[in-house]
Amino acid sequence: MSRRVTPTLLASALLVAGLVGCSTDDAPKRENPTVAVEPPPAATPTPRVPAGSAPKSAFGVGVRQLKLNRDGRALPVTLWYPAVGKAGGAAKRSAAAADGRFPVVMFSHGLGGRPEDYATLLTRWAAAGFVVAAPTFPHTSEGGDGNVLDVLNQPADVSYALTQVLALDGKAGDGLRGRLATDRVAAAGHSAGGVTTIGLFTASRDERLDAGVVFAGTAVGVGTAFAGASAPQLFVHGELDEVVDYAAGKAAYDKVPWPKAMLSLPKGDHGRSLLGDAASLRVVSDTAVEFLRWSLYGDPEAKKRIATDATRNDIATFDDHL
Repeated sequence: MSRRVTPTLLASALLVAGLVGCSTDDAPKRENPTVAVEPPPAATPTPRVPAGSAPKSAFGVGVRQLKLNRDGRALPVTLWYPAVGKAGGAAKRSAAAADGRFPVVMFSHGLGGRPEDYATLLTRWAAAGFVVAAPTFPHTSEGGDGNVLDVLNQPADVSYALTQVLALDGKAGDGLRGRLATDRVAAAGHSAGGVTTIGLFTASRDERLDAGVVFAGTAVGVGTAFAGASAPQLFVHGELDEVVDYAAGKAAYDKVPWPKAMLSLPKGDHGRSLLGDAASLRVVSDTAVEFLRWSLYGDPEAKKRIATDATRNDIATFDDHL
């Protein structure tokens, strides 16, 4: 069962949370967004992924597009994946996939953003041995109508896209056939995409997800009733975030009942650590990679490296409950 949230109240809450950078006089259209009644918290205490080892060498990276449509909602997906060839440099369009089976990470962009805005970060993840799938959402992406209420429809978009991406593993003739570890999946996202990601573990729980990474996110609209099997979470937030207040992200993090950690950047704003500042990006990227190696590959050595990468050069502090 679900209960309807009035558009006016929800829009006001999202505006207060800072997901919208400017106001508009146009009343936004909505697709009946709902917030589920909060289920009881999860009781499973440990991650589901069995122990293993992540690749020790970096891969070349390929990139391709997947055209999807969910009930009239256009959802083009950009895929970054480990590829044959020399590691380093930019991703190569439609390069042949590397040998192996690789975990999948679904990435959700922020309001007014595009998957390619995060190409530096996501290419690094792919080079480390992950297939990263990033939908372009129809209303909240660059060039969309900016309907912030549509964020509540995005968890369902991600779940649909995940189903289609995982199906590539068995699709004859597809370049990713036999390359996906379909039982090892994480969700990640930035800002409004962080809200989307939290929603996938709360009101719109997708039980296929083994872990989550939330960049500058908040639980407004999706709640903090984390549900289902234990799924470790990594939160990343700048303490000087001018869009989504640090305290809002920390409040959502505090409600996570599973293994969790929070990387806090004292000088970090809303997006520079992901999109611009090289030193911060390295700390954020390396910490996330080791977290994903542990949570999706089950690599115990990677878990030992998480805190070391997180606190390198005193760029960030690290609250570790993994």
